[in-house]
Amino acid sequence: MRLFLQIVTGILLLGYPLAVYFGLNYLPTGTIAMVLCFILVTRLLIQKQQVKAMILPIIVGIGLTAASFIAKRHDWLLYYPVVINLSMLMLFAYSLRLGPSMIERLARLKEPELPDEAIPYLKKVTLIWCGLFVFNGSVALYTAHYASLEIWTLYNGLIAYLLIGSLLGGEWLYRTIWLNKS
Repeated sequence: MRLFLQIVTGILLLGYPLAVYFGLNYLPTGTIAMVLCFILVTRLLIQKQQVKAMILPIIVGIGLTAASFIAKRHDWLLYYPVVINLSMLMLFAYSLRLGPSMIERLARLKEPELPDEAIPYLKKVTLIWCGLFVFNGSVALYTAHYASLEIWTLYNGLIAYLLIGSLLGGEWLYRTIWLNKS
């Protein structure tokens, strides 16, 4: 049951921007804030978090959604993508400072005995991810402040995911084709 709830809450949180859009347009005031807060609380309670730093964005999300409901300020819901990007940036940048880099940690899950020459490459990839989190977080903040709900939803619910997928796919392709030739 725990795994099922983790999967369901994970999928629902990926759809956060769409939920906000539809909730603010079609549900009674405050309903979507309450629903999202419930999902985040459920996620916090059931998740066996291996990366303790990822608890922070969930707690901040709970605070944002609860405060949005209590204060009747739906605009506060728009800042959760900023929190996620900032949290990921801090996590990846922290790993660069103290090592091993986040991408190296992830790579070692699949291949525990990485060659020494792979470490600088993995640090560069981690740095590229940091750049993406800065960009995504900046655009998310801009759309929360200045854009319409439709533009906010388009960027945070589609374009940001396409950028993340492009980086994942592009790095995989580069690593598979060019790095494996040598």
